[in-house]
Amino acid sequence: MSKILIVAEVKNGEIKKNTLELLSFAKAQGLEADTVLNGSGISGQADVLAGQGASTVYLADDASLEIYNTEQYTALVADALQQSGATQIWLSSSELGRDLAPRVAARLGVGALSDVTELEVNGDEITASRPCLSTKVVQKCKFSKDGLRVISIRSGFFPAEDNTPAAANTVSLSIAATHPQLKVKEVQVEVSDEVELNEASIVVSAGRGVGGTEGCDFVKPLATELGAAFGASRAVCDAGWMPHKHQVGQTGTMVTPDFYFALGISGAIQHLAGMSGSKVIVAVNKDPDAPIFKVADYGIVGDLFKAVPAFRDEIGKVKN
Repeated sequence: MSKILIVAEVKNGEIKKNTLELLSFAKAQGLEADTVLNGSGISGQADVLAGQGASTVYLADDASLEIYNTEQYTALVADALQQSGATQIWLSSSELGRDLAPRVAARLGVGALSDVTELEVNGDEITASRPCLSTKVVQKCKFSKDGLRVISIRSGFFPAEDNTPAAANTVSLSIAATHPQLKVKEVQVEVSDEVELNEASIVVSAGRGVGGTEGCDFVKPLATELGAAFGASRAVCDAGWMPHKHQVGQTGTMVTPDFYFALGISGAIQHLAGMSGSKVIVAVNKDPDAPIFKVADYGIVGDLFKAVPAFRDEIGKVKN
């Protein structure tokens, strides 16, 4: 039976939802899962991982790990793997996972699969599905031989169970030294109380149809009232109407929320690649032939400037 080593991610001192999703999925498949937890001041989060089903938490808690460093993290994952004896390494397809997965695979001399959206587990045999060609095709991949498998998995495709922390079985890892000529001098973080796109259960996105920055400002209160993340198409961001951190799509953030509102978005293939995995898609567009309607569960052919106030009125009624 396969044993999994899951690379945990932490944000603001707490385990990220994508890690809890992977642990929940492993548990549902009856797989034994260990985790590797790296960072600074994060020892207490080991109990959260144990509560989600982690058998052993390989822990590296040190001030030098406060800022992500590929070289150190790769060495720590390799160390945890050697002690764990796992046959698979799972990471989330986040910024960290996309950087770390190929580094770990190269260090260990094995192959890797990225951006996986579905896993079929049959003993030691793994079949992974991953979209390609802007989601026009879904590949089904199998590893050609037995041995270690490194897989990065998109968040939002597996549900995370409710968590009750439990006493963790922890093993401390030796902190690897950084390269003497490599040093992070400063990290600039934009402080915002906005809901992050890749963590949101609801996303409201604006497209070229909003007409400009005033149109974006018109739509944004809908996202606020829903407790949703506010996204945009590439056309909106390229025009400077919204910052690029809001871009949803193949070259932006890929999202898989429970609800996705596409307002004034025609549905270019690059945008669809980043949001078509949403559970429920609601689209508003004047063009009845807009590609967005091919993936939408609910569509309104009409003026978004009339639809948005109607949505807000209904939300107000529900809240009251």
